[in-house]
Amino acid sequence: MPRIHFGSWAEDAVSWLQTHLSGLFDVINTVLTGMYDGVNAVLGAPEPLLMAGILAVVAWWLRGLLPAVLTFAGFALVDSFGLWEAAMATLSLVLVASLITLLVAVPLGIWASRSSKVSGALRPVLDVMQTMPAFVYLIPGVMFFSIGPIPGLIATVVFSMPPGVRMTELGIRQVDGELVEAATAFGTTPRDTLTRVQLPLALPTIMAGVNQVIMLALSMVVIAGMAGAGGLGEAVYAAVTKVDIGGGVESGLAVVVLAIYLDRMTGALNQRVSPLGRRAAAKAASAARGLAFLRYRPGTAVAAVGVVVLALVAGGMNLAGNGDDRQNVAAGADVGQGRGIKLGYFPWDEAVATTYLWQNILEDRGYKPDVKQLDPGPLYTALAQGQMDLQFDSWLPTTHKQYMDRYRDKLTDLGAWYGPTSLELSVPDYVKGVDSLEDLKGKSALFGGKIVGIESSAGMMGTLNDKVLKEYGLDGEYKVVSSSTSSMLADLDRAIKKKEPIVTTLWSPHWAYGKHQLKKLKDPKGAWGKGEEIHAVGKKDFGKDFPEVTAWLKDFELSEKDLASLEVEIQNGGKGKEKESARRWLDAHPGLADKLAPVHH
Repeated sequence: MPRIHFGSWAEDAVSWLQTHLSGLFDVINTVLTGMYDGVNAVLGAPEPLLMAGILAVVAWWLRGLLPAVLTFAGFALVDSFGLWEAAMATLSLVLVASLITLLVAVPLGIWASRSSKVSGALRPVLDVMQTMPAFVYLIPGVMFFSIGPIPGLIATVVFSMPPGVRMTELGIRQVDGELVEAATAFGTTPRDTLTRVQLPLALPTIMAGVNQVIMLALSMVVIAGMAGAGGLGEAVYAAVTKVDIGGGVESGLAVVVLAIYLDRMTGALNQRVSPLGRRAAAKAASAARGLAFLRYRPGTAVAAVGVVVLALVAGGMNLAGNGDDRQNVAAGADVGQGRGIKLGYFPWDEAVATTYLWQNILEDRGYKPDVKQLDPGPLYTALAQGQMDLQFDSWLPTTHKQYMDRYRDKLTDLGAWYGPTSLELSVPDYVKGVDSLEDLKGKSALFGGKIVGIESSAGMMGTLNDKVLKEYGLDGEYKVVSSSTSSMLADLDRAIKKKEPIVTTLWSPHWAYGKHQLKKLKDPKGAWGKGEEIHAVGKKDFGKDFPEVTAWLKDFELSEKDLASLEVEIQNGGKGKEKESARRWLDAHPGLADKLAPVHH
């Protein structure tokens, strides 16, 4: 069977669309960004507990007093985790994506219910949309719209649309044909038959589809955090890549609170808007006994008044507290004058350390740095498209060569701040008889036949698979297991605690050599190549947009001793405290900030 290059055809199609329809994508991006920003501004504007109160009033109106109390408690818990802004960003993305999905899905479902040909044509398309791995939708989204909420929103719409279409079609097709015939016999037009007979009777099924759309949208929004969509997805992704159990549990619970609230509210909304639902609710209420006050639901007017009052109080508090929230900057040091600068990093220790170090320095100089974690691929793409401004961890000329070759004309190399580095495989020092890459030959059983690697997108992994293993005749004997840097380090820590043999990818500098007794396996054949340098890389117009920062970075250097101590300080500070740890380290090195970012009076 000849090789079918379907993937290259897809790449060519994406490239053609980027070239010829970039204007259309810009319009879509502008419209969707406006919708998302508008909803997020409304949900994120009130104080967290006031917004929780508004959501609780909605729950009281739809379900009763007890659900309202539980709603307030759930969202207060999210606020106590420090995840309120992320939760509201996620809720905004879900609401916008669900609205767009339903505006498309319901008409398509109605059309399919009235035409067997349309139904037959839609079915395979919906099958593909629903069964394609959700991660795949992020790739063209990032290519067309760069990182941020919009690729996640587009991917969410595509992924969550099938149940909306299918449930709408199913609901209408299940309406008793005799009722439709009776309406037609009395002279009802097809439009009136649809709106007055079929849709009201199909509403419970359609609302079940709405519920499924919202649940799928929420699950996809979390996945979209990998592409910089923000919100709880970013928090979950960061926790996974850092093996942060506490952060993962808290952000996961926040997702659960949102999911339960949206699920219960959409289910209750069916009882409010559907004739059959209202009849079932009235029958259940008349049959229920005891604790009736817990099931009491206020009228629509009373609930609306409650929401408006809370919204007005929130608005008044925002007006009263709206002032200059600029931080205090030393006199004469306000170089940035409040300008925003977007810093990206992937979860490598030197990247985390330098990014948060410079976040503190730039804040001291009057900038407003916004820090975001991404994988290398999306981060380089975002830099090339101007959606991110700067990142500090380009290993050149080898590890990140593929990205620099692809985007070289759209990036600015701001110079090396550390080097030379080295790439290596390492084993614990209690593994005897393995001191060189040559010693791995014939010993795969000792290590379970595997080498624990890092992110598959890292250039180091390509060099290991394509060159190092072949050079030493290990490619058929060992399997390189891709994971994440944090997962690799966790596996290394676990093996050392159990005194088990393990071989991992590592590099110098790295704090692991200070924490554990490790051996760097010698490379007598030079398969890893020469040591690299770590560069800061910015977007194409970085020098024009940030001339002062450009000048600082041209002279930026960190010694191995300073970098190691900074990484150790961040490790000791714990997960989620990187900025505070970097500030502590900076304060312990007086004069360093003035040396790295001098201000000329």
